[in-house]
Amino acid sequence: MNRTTLSLIAGVTALAAVTGFAALNGPDTAGAGPAKAAAQLPVERTTLVCPAPSSSDIADTSYTSFTPVTKGTDSAGKAQLQAATEESGTATGSTPGTGTGKGKAGGAKKKAPKPVLDPKAPGTPASGDTSGADAPALIGTADGRFAPGWTMQATTEVAAGTGRGLLGVDCTAPDTEFWFPGASTAADRSDYVHLTNPDDSAAVVDIELYGKDGAVKSTVGEGITVAPHSSEPVLLSTLADAPQQDLTVHVIVRSGRVGAAVQALDAKLGGDWLAASTDPAGSLVLPGIPKDATAVRLIAFTPADSDADLRVRLASPSGLITPAGHETVHIKGGMTTAVDLGDVTRGEAGSLVLTPTSQSVPVVAAVRVLRGKAGDQETAFIPATAPVETRATSAGNGAKDATLSLTAPTATAEVRVTASAGSQGGTAVSKTYTIKAGTTQDIAPPVPSGLKGTYALTVERLSGGPVYGSRTLAATKEGVPGFTVQNLPDDRGTVAVPQADQDLSILQR
Repeated sequence: MNRTTLSLIAGVTALAAVTGFAALNGPDTAGAGPAKAAAQLPVERTTLVCPAPSSSDIADTSYTSFTPVTKGTDSAGKAQLQAATEESGTATGSTPGTGTGKGKAGGAKKKAPKPVLDPKAPGTPASGDTSGADAPALIGTADGRFAPGWTMQATTEVAAGTGRGLLGVDCTAPDTEFWFPGASTAADRSDYVHLTNPDDSAAVVDIELYGKDGAVKSTVGEGITVAPHSSEPVLLSTLADAPQQDLTVHVIVRSGRVGAAVQALDAKLGGDWLAASTDPAGSLVLPGIPKDATAVRLIAFTPADSDADLRVRLASPSGLITPAGHETVHIKGGMTTAVDLGDVTRGEAGSLVLTPTSQSVPVVAAVRVLRGKAGDQETAFIPATAPVETRATSAGNGAKDATLSLTAPTATAEVRVTASAGSQGGTAVSKTYTIKAGTTQDIAPPVPSGLKGTYALTVERLSGGPVYGSRTLAATKEGVPGFTVQNLPDDRGTVAVPQADQDLSILQR
């Protein structure tokens, strides 16, 4: 009995270190003192998945892996990547990469190529490059000192064709539910939701679509099987009978878990990756709309039965302002709503802040941002994101191509931004910034001295109110202003682990 008690306590503690959360609550015991505060300990294991970067033969993709140095970790550990296999012949009446992913699992698999990079020790980025349409999805695991805050970025340049431009995506942790407002099955769009299964057993996934009139009726998106250690790109237009300009995609995992991301490709406006919105909430922040944005389109959805009314404000460098003509947005329950905000930033960096006008109703949202003039425009997406509670990291930055956007919507906050050493050399540097309440600050981030290669940016909230952030990469080719935006949610590098009230070592026999 005594050994069972100890095993249970040890098991819960280990679970907390791996999964990111654990709590022990029990009835008060006579003579028991107050519960001790939970200790913040580094996570012991992290899994990341990266979708296949492109189906274009002229795509060039660079990857960067980085783990920030975290106090309290062991000296041991490792991080490694493997290429996911893509099912061949499993989709009914289709070829890999163009079908629904629905069909029987267990078909022939492509031979997994060697991963493009080997992650380096914490504090130093590792980079690698690949080209063409055969680059696979990646599955990564890290443990020990490599796990806390591990971040990977994939950045792809496509010179021409549908979805041309600069496409960027953060490799994400697998989960069981995702929301993607901002997808489309319009005539000029070819949107795929990429599902990657990192585990040893198959995952079963449902994909639901919601348009301006509500749920899109379809059974094709039900029961999609994603084989172990494999990836399935699902073309959204195969799940709907008629084109839809604005869609919200809901990915639900019945069994197992997957990583999910939407690749939104436009024949005229370029393309980018659409990352998942933060979980449905009454208030949302969408950080880092570029100051030279020429068109901003807000797409929002509530899964609730009741309607949502949101106040729309822009956190500018000088404070919160209300866009003329777009003071509020009304979102019908179960329906996707889209609003064109035009050049809402008017030459200044900004972040959208959405708050309920009265009753709080959970909402998900994203904005599609255009830069450039007609004929030479490029697209990026900014979904609503969670705040930086403690620390967030963005990998794959160059010496002159990155802009960091930080927003403190409710109270002034102080943050420290650290530029890591370069992937091929350089010395890390840090700088502290104060973000005033209600403002967005665009920052030309610090650059490592003697930089060679790419580097990572780590944002730490030191004090004050909540901070939301994003990083923009830019690369102009042949006059087309290519760009991509990635949010900076907290890296969840540490977890709260309950502490025992007394020494239980005497129970061991």
